Amino acid sequence: MKTFIIEDKQRIESIILHCDACFVGITDLEGNPYVVPMNFGYENGVLYLHSGPEGSKLEMLEHNNNVCITFSIGHKLVYQHEKVACSYSMRSESAMCRGKVTFIEDMDEKRRVLDIIMRHYTDSEFNYSEPAVRNVKVWQVPIEQMTGKVFGLRANEKP
Repeated sequence: MKTFIIEDKQRIESIILHCDACFVGITDLEGNPYVVPMNFGYENGVLYLHSGPEGSKLEMLEHNNNVCITFSIGHKLVYQHEKVACSYSMRSESAMCRGKVTFIEDMDEKRRVLDIIMRHYTDSEFNYSEPAVRNVKVWQVPIEQMTGKVFGLRANEKP
């Protein structure tokens, strides 16, 4: 099975937009990897996330705001030879984005970003109470590096 690099930015963005969750990699306070699934929104090269106003993720980001965010779609078990275990693979497409988290504090901007996140999941419109907006931590991650791959293709298949 072959792996191909995706070089088309629009195709990588399509992978992102078809995911319902992303996995955010952070460095913990001891320098170890820490990965957490999160809901997100994406617009114009910026990923948006949200969390509670305090907690271990935020403490980690105060020390190191670099993140790696991954996305994966289209998972399908494939094989070349049904009886040969090593010929099995998982066909999928993935995107990986790197950037630095900054936090949005302006209340109107928080509402705008929360709408971006919600639009990723539904077409409904929402109102946000003042306490709810005040008590949510809104993350923005301008993407500095974006890569994509297609996994598990047979030799005669095109990416």
